[in-house]
Amino acid sequence: MIEISDRGAEKVREFLAGQGADATLAGLRVGVRGGGCSGFQYQLAFDEQRDGDTVFESHGLKLLVDTDSLPFVHGSVIDYEESLQGAGFKVNNPNVVAACGCGSSFRVAEEEQASAV
Repeated sequence: MIEISDRGAEKVREFLAGQGADATLAGLRVGVRGGGCSGFQYQLAFDEQRDGDTVFESHGLKLLVDTDSLPFVHGSVIDYEESLQGAGFKVNNPNVVAACGCGSSFRVAEEEQASAV
């Protein structure tokens, strides 16, 4: 399961409305790809459901996850934070065992057994 925080849901709705997208069709895609100094990087984008996606509903929004990314993000909570360094979505992922200093990439415990997505 993947969830989104109250603040994260509020920001997703703002962004979708700003793009003129229908929140009943579009959602937030949560994925990973190989890269960064720790092995994986998150990919967040507004998208529509595709074949093979797992769809989670949280705060009335769709969270879309492709099959390859699901094991790496399962159990995560998507939040939106504003700080002196900037504002953006943050993934609170219980699968992460190490992250780079800037927080843009991560490693999971089973990385040795998994190929980069």
